[in-house]
Order: sequence, then C-alpha cells, then structure tokens
Amino acid sequence: MFSYMNQGRAFYRNAAQLALPIILQNLCTTMLGLMDTFMVGALGEAPLAAVLVANTPVFVIQLVIFGLQSGSSVLISQFWGKGDTDSINRVLGLGWYVAGAIALLFAGVMTFFPVPLMSLLTDNQELVPLAAGYARIVGPSYIFNSLTGVYVGAHRSMENPKLGMIIFAVSMCTNVFLNWVFIFGNLGAPALGVEGAAIATLISRVVEFAIMAVHICLDRRFRVRPALLLRPGGALIRKFLRYSGPVVFNETMWGLGTSLYKVVMGHMDGSTEILAARALAGNIEDLCTVVVFAIGGTTSIIIGREIGAGRQQGVYEKGAALDTLAFLCGAVIGLPLVLLAWFVFPWLVYPFFHLSGHAGDITTMMLTFIGVFLPLRSFDSVNTVGVLRGGGDVRAAMVIDITPLWLVALPLSALFGLALRWGIFWVYVGIMSEQFVKFGVGLRRLRSRAWINDVTQLSYQKDKGVLS
Repeated sequence: MFSYMNQGRAFYRNAAQLALPIILQNLCTTMLGLMDTFMVGALGEAPLAAVLVANTPVFVIQLVIFGLQSGSSVLISQFWGKGDTDSINRVLGLGWYVAGAIALLFAGVMTFFPVPLMSLLTDNQELVPLAAGYARIVGPSYIFNSLTGVYVGAHRSMENPKLGMIIFAVSMCTNVFLNWVFIFGNLGAPALGVEGAAIATLISRVVEFAIMAVHICLDRRFRVRPALLLRPGGALIRKFLRYSGPVVFNETMWGLGTSLYKVVMGHMDGSTEILAARALAGNIEDLCTVVVFAIGGTTSIIIGREIGAGRQQGVYEKGAALDTLAFLCGAVIGLPLVLLAWFVFPWLVYPFFHLSGHAGDITTMMLTFIGVFLPLRSFDSVNTVGVLRGGGDVRAAMVIDITPLWLVALPLSALFGLALRWGIFWVYVGIMSEQFVKFGVGLRRLRSRAWINDVTQLSYQKDKGVLS
C-alpha cells in the first residue's frame, strides 16, 4: 500500500540536503516573529494585540511575495533542470516588477493612511493608535523585503536554499538587537515601545536588501543580466501570467481570507485578549510548521526539476512519498504541541508574555486545535504548494487552496463569531473545517496524475536572441 515510499536513500538524502537550509531560513524568520512577540509582549497585552493588527496587511504582502516565489518556482525549477539561465533572468525580472509594485502600493497606504486602515481591522479604539504608529513606520520596509524575497526564492528554486538562510539569519540578529535598543531604550536610545519595534524591522529589511545587492555583484553561479531583467519578452510574460499569475492570486486571496479571521476576532467581545492570545499562538504555530513548509518548498524544487529534465516517470510516486512524509511530520509535531499547551506552556511560557489568565486559556484552546489538525494541514500544504504547483497544475492548486477557505471556513467563522456570538472556540471550529474539504479534494487530484505538466516549452527567435 505504501510501496511508493521506497524511493531509495539517495532521494531522501537529496530532499534532506535541500530542506535543511530552508528549515533554518524559516526558523530564523519564525524566531524573529517570536522574539518580536516576546519583546512587545513585555509592554502588555494591548501593544501585543496592536502589533498583530498592524501586521495584518503585512501578512498579506508576505503571502503575495510567497506567491511570487512559488509561482516563479514553477518556471524557474524547470528552466534550471534544462539549464536555461536566460529564461530564469526574465522570470526574476518579472517577479521584481510585480513584487515592487504591490509592496509600493501597500507601503503607501500604511504610511499615509494608517489610522483609517487600522480602523477597518478592529473597532477597539485602544488598539487603533498603537497599531497605526507601528504601521506608519514599518510599511516601507516591505518594499525592500519583497525584492529580497523574490531573489532568495529564485535561488531556492535553483537548488541554492543556503542564500536565504544566510540573509535571514543576519536579518533576524539585526532585528532582535535593534528591538532591544529601540523598544526598551538601551545604549542611550529613547524607549520607543511599539514604534521602536517598527524602526528595528525597517532597518533589518534594509540590511537584507544590501546583502542581496552585494551577492548579485559577486555571485558566479548565476549571473544576473540586466538586459534580460528589464526586457523579459512577450512569450515569457504570457508564460509567467499563465503559471505564476494563478499562484500570486491564490496566495493573495488566501492571505486576505486568513487575515479576515483576525478581523472577525478584532470585532468580538474581549478582542484585546483574543488578539493577544492569537499573536502568541500564531508564532508557536509558525514554529511548529517550519519543517512542513520546508518539505513543501523542497517538493516543488524536486518535482519541477524532474519534470524539466524529462524524468516524468516516477514523479507521482515521489510526490505521494513527500505528501505522506509531511502528514507524518505533522503528527509527530502535533501531539507534543497539544501536551505542551496543556501541561507546560501555562506556567512556563505564558507568564513571559504577560498574558492574563483568560488570554492564557484562549491560547491553550487555539494551540490544541492547531496540534490536532496539524497532520491534515501538513498534507494539504505540501500537496498544493509542493506537488501540484511543482507539476505546473497551478489552477487546480488555486481552486483547492482558496475555495474551502472562502466558501466554507470563513463564512462559518463569521457566523459563529459575529452573528451568533458563540465565542472564540466556535470560531476555531469554523477555521479548521477548511482542512477536511481541502484534504478530500486534494487527494483526489493527486491520484489523478493530471498535475504532471512540462511548462517550459517555449520557442526562440534565434536570430534576435529573445523569446517569441
């Protein structure tokens, strides 16, 4: 029954070599979020909840960047398998155009209209001015972060995930140090609180961008060619829109949908405690899914590389094996998380974040849901982000990813939390309903094998040296 798991040591060794740097990169990003939560949490529940609200549009930006990484990976990993670095340059240029434009739009709104934006996300007037002060400063940082993220994603698709690990490790250390300086007023700096956290984030994003610029100048493995970046060509643009467009739309809609969960929570009774609990539970959830998302990224690289190199036989078995591995990882991580949430975190972790007793109880409830459903979520994530997208089946992946969210989970959460006012427990029942639907539809698509596609078939005008 599970004979497809017998892929040989070389396959799993290669997967581990690709996944480990991605795990470390994701761990750096997650630990940064956790340290931000810890340091801001020292100021109290209201600042912690305010930063969560302010980061809601930032979460959408990050998912758009992830969508560009994933969408570009569909093409780049297969072009890499063919050795076509000119096309990779063109895809990278398109990614920068789109990421820069979207980040610039969000940065403008967050910088010049922070109060109206935050007022849309919560009606808690204690949180709006705190969140607006943070958003006004942190908004421009994501222009730098979006460009760096696309570049790092391109190198990850070219089997060089170490670059992202290095860049984001430096960024994490910079951000944590500057948080200590500006939040609490150390080394002669003023104690700026929430705004100090935003300044630290902005500076760390500039550092990321500077490291990327230096790497572009020094890297010999992949040469960035400005002429190709600036003029990607009509055929590549059409290919990008066909395969990357649905992924960007997918991640944008998924980000908007999941952000609306926070909007629901922000309009419930006791929203300050609920949002503070969600800030901590969300960071712990991110920490627990580091390995799973690394498997997803690795799966996309492997599937795309194998198809691009013309080795389509056995691709289904490889995809099924990595999906199963993700499910098992989710189970191995999920059970200890539930036990820790009930028997360790209440007395060891929650006091460090200055949570009230009720906020601590809400956090435990949230983490219990997260741990119980982690195996299903792990399978769903790797199947859509890794297998289906890696195989070029981006439209099916998009439908499977966002339809259960918008048509099932989000309406149920809003009904339970806002219309019926049943409380945060039932909101989480609605949120987790998404995974059941996604699992059933995703498994059926996996077994169909219709997701295996070579997306790199392009014709060239050899006399002009450009894509046609």
